[in-house]
Amino acid sequence: MKKINLYLLEYALGYIVRYRAKNIFIGVVLTLLIAVLASFFFVQNSLQYELASTLDAQPQIIVTNQKAGRDTTVDEKMIEKLLTIKGVGDVTSRVWGYYEFKHMNAKFVIVGIDTFENQYNTTLADIANNGELNASSMLIGEGVQKILNKSYYRDYFNFMTPDLHVQKIYIAGVFKAATTLESNNMIVMSKDTARKIFGYTSSEATDLAVSVTNPDELSAILVKIQNLFPTFHVITRKDFKIALQNQFDKTSSIFLTLFIITLFTFFMIVYDKSSGLSSEEKKEIAILKAIGWKIEDVLKARLYEGLIISLVAYLSGIILALFFVYVLNAPVIKNIFIDYNDMTNDFVLPFVVDYETLFLLFLLSLPVYMFATVIPSWRVATLDADEVMR
Repeated sequence: MKKINLYLLEYALGYIVRYRAKNIFIGVVLTLLIAVLASFFFVQNSLQYELASTLDAQPQIIVTNQKAGRDTTVDEKMIEKLLTIKGVGDVTSRVWGYYEFKHMNAKFVIVGIDTFENQYNTTLADIANNGELNASSMLIGEGVQKILNKSYYRDYFNFMTPDLHVQKIYIAGVFKAATTLESNNMIVMSKDTARKIFGYTSSEATDLAVSVTNPDELSAILVKIQNLFPTFHVITRKDFKIALQNQFDKTSSIFLTLFIITLFTFFMIVYDKSSGLSSEEKKEIAILKAIGWKIEDVLKARLYEGLIISLVAYLSGIILALFFVYVLNAPVIKNIFIDYNDMTNDFVLPFVVDYETLFLLFLLSLPVYMFATVIPSWRVATLDADEVMR
C-alpha cells in the first residue's frame, strides 16, 4: 500500500487556497445538497422506526362493528362469544376515540382502561399497574401537557360531552411511553369516564382487541370470527401496518420528487466541474509537467484536492443534517410526512442511525466528485506542455 505523498497533499491544499472562490462555492453547494438529502433520509428513517414501534404495540386482531358501511360501537357481550372460538387467548374491549380541542387546533386521543383487565399495550399496562386513576382523574402525554398549559389547564380539563354537558377531569400526572408518536397526544382515563365523554352506554366499546395463543393460527381464527359475526370488520396488526405504510408511502412521494431534483442539481454541478478547466488551471498543469512532474503526480494532486473538498462537504452536510433533524426537530421537512394541523407533528423525532444511508450519501458525494476532478486534469496532463502553453 502506497503512502500518502505529503508534498502532493501540500500542493493540493495550496491549490484549493489559490482558487478559493470557486472551491468555496462548490464546497458550499455540495454541503447544502448533502445536508438536504441527509435530512430527508434521517426524517424518513426516524418516522419509519417510530411507526414500526407504535404498530408493534397494537393488538393482534381488532374487531369493529359496522352500520351503513361505517364503524360504530360494539357491545361488550360479544366478548363471551369470541372467547368460545378455539385458539383465542384473550379478548379486551377498547374504549377510545378522538377529542377535538378546537381552541388550540389540537386533537387528543382518549383511551379508557380498567386496571383489572389484561392490557394489550405495555404503556397501558404500566399505567394500570400504578393505579393512579379514578372516576374523575386522567393521565396525559407530554404533548397534551404542552397544549393544556398554553390554555392554562394545569390541574384539570373540562370536556364537552355529546349532550353538551361539561365533564371536569383532574390531571393526575404525565406519563411517557416507549414511543413519542404513541403518547404525545394521548389521554388515559378509566373506561367509565371515557364512556361519559363519548356518550357511550355502560356496555358499549369502540372495538375489541383479540389475542391468539398461536400466531400460526391467526388466519384460521380470522375466518372463524368473520363467520360468527358477518357484519363485523376484522383486521390484523399486519393489515394495520400495511395500511399505514401505504399512507406513509404516498406522502413519501413528495420526498422522492425533491430527492430526484436534488440529485439532478448535484450531477449538474459535477458535469460543469468535469466539462473543463480554466486557462489558468491548464497553464499550471503545463508548468508542472515542464518542470518534471509526471502525469501520475498531477492526477494524485488533483485527487487529493477532490478528496479534501468532497470529504469536508460530506462531513459538514451530515453534521448540518443531524443538527437540523435531531436538535431543531426538522420543522419544515417533518411536516411533509405528518399532517401539519395534527398535534402529533409536535413529537420529537427519535435518534436513528442508519449506516446504509450514510454510506449511500458517501457514494453520492466523494467518488463522483473526485472522478469529476480527475478526468479534466487527465485530459490536459496527457497533452504536450508546449501545446498547452500556446
